[in-house]
Amino acid sequence: MNMRTQQFFLIVVFAAGMMIGMTACSAPAPEPVTEIPPTAAASPLPPTPEPATPLPPTETPQPENTPEPSPTPYAGAGRLVFDSTRDGTGYREVFIMEIGTEAVQLTGGENNNFAGPCAPTGDKILYTSFGLTTSDIWVMNPDGTLPLNLTNSEDVDDSFPAWSPDSSHILFTSRMDGNNEIYLMSMLTSEVTRLTDDPRDDFGAAWSPDGSLIAFVSDRDSDQLGIYDLYVMNADGSGVTRLTDDDAIDYHPTWSPDGSQIAFRSHHDGPADIYVINVDGTGLYNLTESEANEWAPSWSPDGSLIAFQTDRDGNWEIYAIQPDGTGLVNLTNNPADDQSPFWCPQP
Repeated sequence: MNMRTQQFFLIVVFAAGMMIGMTACSAPAPEPVTEIPPTAAASPLPPTPEPATPLPPTETPQPENTPEPSPTPYAGAGRLVFDSTRDGTGYREVFIMEIGTEAVQLTGGENNNFAGPCAPTGDKILYTSFGLTTSDIWVMNPDGTLPLNLTNSEDVDDSFPAWSPDSSHILFTSRMDGNNEIYLMSMLTSEVTRLTDDPRDDFGAAWSPDGSLIAFVSDRDSDQLGIYDLYVMNADGSGVTRLTDDDAIDYHPTWSPDGSQIAFRSHHDGPADIYVINVDGTGLYNLTESEANEWAPSWSPDGSLIAFQTDRDGNWEIYAIQPDGTGLVNLTNNPADDQSPFWCPQP
């Protein structure tokens, strides 16, 4: 199993009551009657209770249970696909969730299944399934039906799938030629074309919204293996340009919908944070600035939110934040590990 590929993949009630008892007050016994006529003595009437004095109103104690969480302010903002351990089997499985509602499990079985992106048309989902020795790229419907193995490799790892803007092709990373390289596959013919060719690792590609550029991760120019930077190339693999140049590990690029910026994960200042940079390499800023680890950003289709995974709550959760660093919200809030979010347009 390729360890670098696995690195990324590897996200009260009691009730109180009170009983009020009221004791009836007895009237005094009647005085003896004098000069009773020669008739049968009348039986005394039963005592009549005095009107009870009303007790002041008593406030009913409220249950001391934990209040229900308020709906996320981003409810209705869209759908997310992610992978999670919440089904309790010990395997990672793919889920889909409308923001503010319960997540629905899409995959199962005895493999670890890692979420991938939705097609821009919203009608298909890519994911990576890890077997005992290798991994493959699969595609399925948004309801989990019709899963199909696209790569079907017997002895290599295929991972990091990405859609073209028109959903006609996918990018993926494979070791079919000995090291991690980026390949293009036609969804119509299954024809595969190699786009990168370097002795070092190239992987984690993402298409620009207009389809002209591809961002990816590589250590091809680093003095040390495994110190990755961001690169951009033309859609045919030509014109490779280095976007970041630092001693950090830069990972997982995702494009803004207007194509002007790229969000990514980096270890610039200790634990991994989410950063944003302009496509020309200027304007770098730390979006999350947390002491926690934060990975796998995904930009929403309307550009208003960036989803990402974080361990700031002690487990992996999926949060969303606005591109200016405000409006941070936990979207999943589940004791399981939820990871690798991808926005999914409505079909």
